[in-house]
Amino acid sequence: MHHSTRPPAIVISATHSGAGKTTVTRALLVALKARGLSVQPFKIGPDFIDPMYHAAIVGRPSINLDLWMMGERGIRETFSRWSQDADVAVIEGMGALFDGAKGTGEGSAAHIARILGVPVVVVIDVYGMTRTTAAIMDGLDSFDPDVKVAGFILNRCGRLGSTVHADLIRDAVGAKRWDRVLSIVSCDPALEVAEGHLGLAAPNEDSLGGDNSSLGLVAKQIDVDRVFGLPLRAQAGLKVQKGYRSSCSQSVPLAVARDDAFCFYYEENLAALKAAGFEIVEFFPVAGDTLPPDTHAVYFGGGYPERFARELAGNMDLAAQLRRAAQLGMPIFGECGGLIYLGRSLRGFDGRTYPMSGVLPVDFFLDPAYLQIRYIELTTCRDSLLGRAGTVLRGQEFHQFRVARSELAPDFYTAKTSDGREFVDGYQRQNVVASSAYIYLNSSPAAADSFYQAAVSWHRRRSLT
Repeated sequence: MHHSTRPPAIVISATHSGAGKTTVTRALLVALKARGLSVQPFKIGPDFIDPMYHAAIVGRPSINLDLWMMGERGIRETFSRWSQDADVAVIEGMGALFDGAKGTGEGSAAHIARILGVPVVVVIDVYGMTRTTAAIMDGLDSFDPDVKVAGFILNRCGRLGSTVHADLIRDAVGAKRWDRVLSIVSCDPALEVAEGHLGLAAPNEDSLGGDNSSLGLVAKQIDVDRVFGLPLRAQAGLKVQKGYRSSCSQSVPLAVARDDAFCFYYEENLAALKAAGFEIVEFFPVAGDTLPPDTHAVYFGGGYPERFARELAGNMDLAAQLRRAAQLGMPIFGECGGLIYLGRSLRGFDGRTYPMSGVLPVDFFLDPAYLQIRYIELTTCRDSLLGRAGTVLRGQEFHQFRVARSELAPDFYTAKTSDGREFVDGYQRQNVVASSAYIYLNSSPAAADSFYQAAVSWHRRRSLT
């Protein structure tokens, strides 16, 4: 049996950050996976960490839906492309339901739900609350008539096994509102989501493992069919290739650093690079890997190089290999943590300084009092692996590092933030491009193709020498 339309989908949002949206989303994914369903997860906004957990639970990539980087058309196309072979789609919101950029609803969970025509389930933290629950429900229901609120999940509602708190709320809100309550989740301190220095704690080998027992306790409290408003069943026989159709006849290796130090990548970027003609070959710098054989280009995403600075500093063979490759003109692209590693050194939060690869003559330090979070639109100042000078791209910055010393001007691109502030940033040397920004490649139609062509051209020149 095949889907005649797109699969059932729901947005999980909340009254505020910390209300339990992330826990409920992960538990819902566990419950859906346990039913044998093919689940396509999404994350509203630019966050990398939640999608990593999603993917670990359901076994397929979780995809960001970000209005600033994609636009409304991109949101619709991305959702359709990645969900078309799934039995069900779960979209985790960002922050509170109606909260978007600059105090508006722009890019909020409600906005994305409206763009996609997908209903919203709102998580309400009812700890210490009874009748006020009714006011919150009524307000969320009526605030925007174009956003369909399918119902509510009451989180932290009494101790596990006790109905006392739920009974109090039921009596206080009345039967009609109580019918809108889709599930009740009890208090469970073991499920409080840990935080790191950039927000939610990054997954590690243990947290991304197969032990979802604590989430399973929450999953048992969620009525999946009520959440989606219909009984869910697996669909047999539907297999659709993800990403983009490649028009390229020659596939070339792109070495992508992908380990605990470099774990932040937009799946849409990797899909676009594959479609351009790259074969993604992962390697693991923290474990001591050097570049894979026949590498034509290198991509270092962001992540947590500061947590693995000692291991990265110890991988001197890779550092020497990268410096040599850069001198020979190999295309190398670095984002955020990738920029740090392509630099000369990093002074961590502990005050210790670690040598990095030395591809770029720039020294960095982490500043616990500094946090850069902003959307940007950048315009390249020179021809590069991303395209001709004047290429316009969108992305975001999210980091806590500063430049201590540099022998290279940060003038690869001019940029303006989403609120209109302008600045110059980014580094380019030979065929190396790196900056603090995470760039959404599809914001420029030719960026991925330009990267591919740069790799092919470089390898062709090397073959002739």
